[in-house]
Amino acid sequence: MQNQREEARRGPTDAAQALQALARFPDRDAFAWEGGRMRYAEAAALIGGMQRALEARGVGMGERVAILSSNRAEYWCAAIAAQALGAVVSNLHPKGPRADHAERIAELAPRAVIVDAGDHGARAAELARDLPGPAHLTLGGGGPEDLLRIARARPEPPRDLSRPDLPGTLNFTGGTTGRPKPVIRSAGALGAITRAILADFDLPETPRYLAVAPISHVGGTKIIPVLMRGGTVFMMRKFDAGAVLKTIARERIDMTLMVPTMIYALLDHPEVAAHDLSSLKRLFYGAAPMAPARLAEGIDRFGPVFAQLYGQTECYPIAVLGSAEHDPARPDILAACGRPVSCAAVRLLGPDGREAPQGEPGEICVRAPMVMDGYLDRPEETARALAGAWLHTGDVAVADASGRLTIVDRKKDMIVTGGFNVYPKEVENLLCAQPDVAMAAVIGVPDDKWGEAVAAFVVPRGGGRPDPDALRAFIREEKGAVHAPKAVHVVEALPLTALGKIDKVALRAPFWAGRARMV
Repeated sequence: MQNQREEARRGPTDAAQALQALARFPDRDAFAWEGGRMRYAEAAALIGGMQRALEARGVGMGERVAILSSNRAEYWCAAIAAQALGAVVSNLHPKGPRADHAERIAELAPRAVIVDAGDHGARAAELARDLPGPAHLTLGGGGPEDLLRIARARPEPPRDLSRPDLPGTLNFTGGTTGRPKPVIRSAGALGAITRAILADFDLPETPRYLAVAPISHVGGTKIIPVLMRGGTVFMMRKFDAGAVLKTIARERIDMTLMVPTMIYALLDHPEVAAHDLSSLKRLFYGAAPMAPARLAEGIDRFGPVFAQLYGQTECYPIAVLGSAEHDPARPDILAACGRPVSCAAVRLLGPDGREAPQGEPGEICVRAPMVMDGYLDRPEETARALAGAWLHTGDVAVADASGRLTIVDRKKDMIVTGGFNVYPKEVENLLCAQPDVAMAAVIGVPDDKWGEAVAAFVVPRGGGRPDPDALRAFIREEKGAVHAPKAVHVVEALPLTALGKIDKVALRAPFWAGRARMV
């Protein structure tokens, strides 16, 4: 009886919500891209045809499917087809190297591997040769294992066999704090993500969503909410600042999502002022913090359209800072990550497990229906992450009286210099407030006297020439000698992960080679 009650309280899966949306608006455009469009009914029929092809290759309840593709409608359809069969989807990053893709597939042991033949044809052949165990299918390409050709030859109504209690995705963390870990999330948790977005993100009424961030990751979480509102998803296979500006103006895009480095590229584009971007109502940003000075610049350029999303692979979303709270006159609020979404309980806990007093830093810990089930085959890491029945995010934050959270920094990024704690984000925000600095990253480097020393890397803005000594003096004046970098390196670019985040592991590596440090 208890199990029946629990089952009766479970919400729908993301696959169920997707198929419901496709059936509701059959004649509307679900997807559009340069040179093509796909109606809701066409997407549903394609999913049904894909399901028939996948089942013929052994894909069913509990089986794993790895997918590698750039942003395209057929990729999304393939993922929904597998999940609606009760399978578990693992999305490989389209910018990942061959070794990473092969390593992920070997660890996952999937029943099938699906690769976009248009942008990844060579990789598809390499993976099929090196990993012959799974069934290898392509999206396009025209061969005998072309999933699109097979599905379109005999389209069928899609079926939903998904169950909210079973795994729906098995995706890897971004690797910014160490080796990527495979995260198991149930199909019910995926459905809860969609409902949280619809409840808390203040989407346009009938969105015209530009998917330019990889839909293999957070960019894809907006697709089902958009379709449930009868909107259209415009796919861009890669980011190009000029092309994004043109597409927003031409297609009257009213919603998009980008990582901060993409937004910086838009702001620094020489033709940004030449395009009519008045249709844009929501520019969501996340995956990494955005410097308040550059955010204020963005609000001045694009208007009050920004909303920050906070979450991680282990739980998304956790908090949102809505557009109404983006006040350029309040840089303290611009530095915040927002308030917890309505279905998440959040506590800031100290090392002793007790809640931190208001205004004092503590680790963000979460209970929500979107929280992961755990890490695949990593029971000890899962136990640490979910200790005390809370998800421990690894992010340190403070909360104000209204519950608004401001992340101080990652626990692993904190620098301990001479016995004092320095949170790099504070220094990075000050550096990015300088007119000749476009981006900044601050790390700890080994120091025989202090243990760690603060080091900064800055990228010039618009042909500027940042003065390292002046920047060091500025930080010393604003934050004191402890926070002042011992060295400021002016670089042409910062290393980025495949998700567009600044890769501090790569920045630290040459300084800490051969030394003991948790990177």
